[in-house]
Amino acid sequence: MTEHLPASQVSFDENALIAERRAKLLALRAQGVVYPNDVKREHYAADVQAAFANVETWTAETLEASSHRVRMAGRLMAKRLMGKASFAQIQDESGRIQLLIQSNVLGEDSYAAFKVLDVGDIIAVEGGLTRTRTGELSVKVNVLRLLTKALRPLPDKWHGLTDVEQRYRQRYVDLIVTPESREIFIKRSKIIRALRTWLDARLFLEVETPMMHYIPGGAAAKPFVTYHNALDLELYLRVAPELYLKRLVVGGLERVYEINRNFRNEGVSTRHNPEFTMLELYEAYSTYHEVMDLAETMIRDTAQSVLGTTQVIWDGAQIDLGPIFRRWRMDEAVCHHNPEISVAECTDRDALLLHCERLKIKVKSSYGWGRLLLSIFEATVEHTLIQPTFITDHPVEISPLARESDIESGYTDRFELFINGKEIANGFSELNDPEEQAMRFQKQVEAKEGGDDEAMYYDADYIRALEYGMAPTGGLGIGVDRLVMLLTGSTSIRDVLLFPYMRPER
Repeated sequence: MTEHLPASQVSFDENALIAERRAKLLALRAQGVVYPNDVKREHYAADVQAAFANVETWTAETLEASSHRVRMAGRLMAKRLMGKASFAQIQDESGRIQLLIQSNVLGEDSYAAFKVLDVGDIIAVEGGLTRTRTGELSVKVNVLRLLTKALRPLPDKWHGLTDVEQRYRQRYVDLIVTPESREIFIKRSKIIRALRTWLDARLFLEVETPMMHYIPGGAAAKPFVTYHNALDLELYLRVAPELYLKRLVVGGLERVYEINRNFRNEGVSTRHNPEFTMLELYEAYSTYHEVMDLAETMIRDTAQSVLGTTQVIWDGAQIDLGPIFRRWRMDEAVCHHNPEISVAECTDRDALLLHCERLKIKVKSSYGWGRLLLSIFEATVEHTLIQPTFITDHPVEISPLARESDIESGYTDRFELFINGKEIANGFSELNDPEEQAMRFQKQVEAKEGGDDEAMYYDADYIRALEYGMAPTGGLGIGVDRLVMLLTGSTSIRDVLLFPYMRPER
């Protein structure tokens, strides 16, 4: 007998199953405590499996003759009744292990209680170890207690949680039944820990900056608006921590970083979620070239630390993080993929408008040559950048916080890192000239007044901070969610967020 059936035979009414389980809970309540909290777990499934993995050393006879006993707890994931002896599986955070449950060992009353347990219930067991005729390590249970009654049935084990939307909405169920999902989120935690360890070892100071801003800034994005009742003040959820972190550099904290949430009131896609995790760092007396070196080494070392390799497969592409990342100017990349565009035309607005029209790229009349060049890059180049590539030297128009190049007017000391056609990181030599920054902010205000929702606001306090003097500084932002996607081979950002944004259920 099994509680799981192939999908073709599953035609149960879930409400009826829930009602049946509630009836069992009611009967248990009549007997006394049904949610005990006095269990002391001493062993985990994976540790026990590893300790007794050698089949030749740990035969059924040697196991049963030994004094090894285990005390475990977990969720009942499978149950197979076979008269006076039954098998089950429990799952804890480390993995699964089989249980051998015999009426003559457990006792008739406890065996009868086991028979009415449901898959999904949380139980505690104690017993010695044995090995079945097929060689599977098993706990020979002589003590069994119900800890938590599950009132809802788990998905069918043969097909799991096949409804993708349900996986995201009910992540708690997904984590129970989908080992691959659990592994992704364990790796996510390890990736973030590895990033912190890497930066801490290089004497970067982790800081926390405000999540609610008087003025949204630090990125070209539409903010979420909230309201502080006591202060009678409109506030914004931060779109980026950049301007606060650079205030700290002004204050003498020369190497700072923050790993935290940003919020952007924009669309949802396989690459975008309204709230997401960013790593931002700033280092005084460094340039964008040195920040590129830092980003490359940190990503490579993180992959090696967490995965044990620098080679990953992402959305069907074999990515190698080991070799030196390519560095390619934006205008050169555009001209390479569009031979009909000359380098001279890259700063010619009229020529770029004609090329956009020819390429059927939609643009706004307010775009200068910098925005037009970016539009062509995004349409014709970005998706081709499979192996790690730094695209460098962006136009000033699209880089309001970056330092203008000393070599070429109209361009900045900026880079973006692309892997498999997706932006992973963004950084630049920071603009530390307060008068130039004030002028750039004013242009952003004019763009906003012209209908650009993503243009930045004028931040007078940030200008005041720069007027105290900020050392030459390099900055970096890494999309942690996208980095996790890369290192886990996930194709959707929702697969690496425990609770991604979803429309409310109707």
